[in-house]
Parts: sequence; C-alpha cells; structure tokens
Amino acid sequence: MSNDSYAPAQAIRSPCVGICRLDSRGYCEGCHRTGDEIARWCSMSETERNHYMDVVLPAREPGNG
Repeated sequence: MSNDSYAPAQAIRSPCVGICRLDSRGYCEGCHRTGDEIARWCSMSETERNHYMDVVLPAREPGNG
C-alpha cells in the first residue's frame, strides 16, 4: 500500500555537539545557546536558525567576545 502524500521529515541543522551544560553566563558549553534558544530551536524558522549558526553562536565562542 502506497501513501504518495507522505514526505519524510527534513533534518534540522543544529549546533549541538553533545556537551550539554550551561556555564555561569547561561550559555551551553558545547553549542553556546541559551536554555531558551535550545528549547525554541525546533520551532524557529530555518532563516532564524541559520542566523544563529552563522552569526550569533560563533560570536559567543570563547575568544570572540
């Protein structure tokens, strides 16, 4: 039985590297997102996620602030 209307889910780009601890500033030590950003990640638009990945999160990396 075929279901032609079924479309597989697309993978969501994520900065997660599996080091999930918030530092004293409230940023994840692995991906540099806040707890709120992590919680909202899947509901953000692709444009918003790309902005975080390309601009916001790199600026939060140690040595860039």
